[in-house]
Amino acid sequence: ILALGLLAVARYSLSAQLLSIFMASHSNCARDFVVQSTFDGAPRLSRLRYSQPAGLSTLFLVELWERFSYYGMRAILVYFMVAPATEGGLGFSTAEAALFYGNYTMAVYLLSLPGGYIADQYVGARRAVLVGGSIIALGHFSLAAGSLPAFYAGVVLIALGTGLFKPSISALVGSLYEPEDERRDAGFTFFYMGINIGGFLAPLVTGFLAQSDTFKSWLTGQGFDPMLSWHWGFGAAGVGMAVSVALFAWRKSLFANAAHAFDVGERGSWRQLAIMLFASLVLLVLLVVSDRPEFTWLRYIVVGLPVAGIAFFALRGGAESTRIAAIFVFFVAAMLFWSAFEQAGLSIALFADKLTDNTLWGWVIPSAWYQSLNPLFVILFAPVLGAGWIALATRQPSTPIKFALGLGLLALSFLLMMFAARATADGLVSPLWLVFYFVLITLGELCLSPVGLSAMTKLAPLRYVSLMLGVWFLAAAFGNKLAGIFGAAFTAEDPAELTSFFGWFAALGGGAALTMLLLTPWLRRQMAGVR
Repeated sequence: ILALGLLAVARYSLSAQLLSIFMASHSNCARDFVVQSTFDGAPRLSRLRYSQPAGLSTLFLVELWERFSYYGMRAILVYFMVAPATEGGLGFSTAEAALFYGNYTMAVYLLSLPGGYIADQYVGARRAVLVGGSIIALGHFSLAAGSLPAFYAGVVLIALGTGLFKPSISALVGSLYEPEDERRDAGFTFFYMGINIGGFLAPLVTGFLAQSDTFKSWLTGQGFDPMLSWHWGFGAAGVGMAVSVALFAWRKSLFANAAHAFDVGERGSWRQLAIMLFASLVLLVLLVVSDRPEFTWLRYIVVGLPVAGIAFFALRGGAESTRIAAIFVFFVAAMLFWSAFEQAGLSIALFADKLTDNTLWGWVIPSAWYQSLNPLFVILFAPVLGAGWIALATRQPSTPIKFALGLGLLALSFLLMMFAARATADGLVSPLWLVFYFVLITLGELCLSPVGLSAMTKLAPLRYVSLMLGVWFLAAAFGNKLAGIFGAAFTAEDPAELTSFFGWFAALGGGAALTMLLLTPWLRRQMAGVR
């Protein structure tokens, strides 16, 4: 029913208008909210301050269902890995699960770099979204098959498909706006809200299917093995991805002109493609190998490469190069942010499962449901924040200041978890600790992530937008790798050690926020007029 309802909304392209009306209801200046029509086949930007391009509604829903599939899988992945074989899981230790999680989610984002290049030079953004989405769907259904080889095949397929899909759909969003359009940040915030509607629904569905005693009892009654409940959750994620692919295939004609800058133009050489693929594979292998004790020094790659990029492009000179140098500064900031934020699927998830009182009126809440709090708060706060950026227009904070705000809120969220960790000495703690944690970290995310996506489309050379978005997602890849490394130190047995564990992330976020504030004047010069 939900799928049919959303498809009906997409059919008439109402989502962007409804979002705009909702935004206006939170402001003091309601206006006419009709989306500007096209002229000579090319979308024209409306002069109306709160309108959004018509194609945004379709991309909103396509990304909603893609994120439903990803976050539905992510919500139960660590639980599935650490669950003993007698409960249908893989029986990994916490450290093994954390490192696997870090490597897998790293691969999902790292492959966005060659994926963005392939979209730019060979297949075009629209085709990359269709092909990548289809591969992702196959991966989720492979996870649902129930065997260990199918599990590994599934994570490989999801990583490959996401590499094509993710930078390409973000490039399509950016193509709807002219470079100086002040609505761009708000548009990406709306797009980000679509991501989080999918992210909100997914853990509720997959967590219920995978963990709920109610569903396991139903499986038993129907003659199914209740230990396979995990794979019903993975199968639901596959259905979400299939809906996403079908929706985009239905509405892809909307982007025939809006995305012309991202369709295939002059193709790159096969030699360049081979170099790109080889370099990505080598980087991936080196970072996976770095988990071996004798090769841990390889982990310095995640810091050395972006710092080298900053120095190279800053010294090269010229507006295009200095803007790329700024991209790499934001890269480092985002990498550090994601290394802490991704604890939501690792240490925070385990905290929710092992140290939180999940009983409500005699019913045990699936611990995966806490994963819905972050996207729920994005849904609630994104319209307010988007309205604020629009209302401030040219007076809104610059991108570096928004990044500093995001990192500062991250630090506060883990400072709160330090107190929650201390409280575990007296037994299971209240779920309210996690609720307020997710409030703070979500506000930080909204100050950094959609703004970072928008900044990439403004700072990147037009001919390399998808590639630079791949670089942006590479920051998430490195951040996820660090998340796995850091998360391996999680312990549920020692409150003092757990307090120190969360304190590390608080210090990391606070130090990064202060550094961004100090670098702001220099960054503004490097951005060469881009806010």
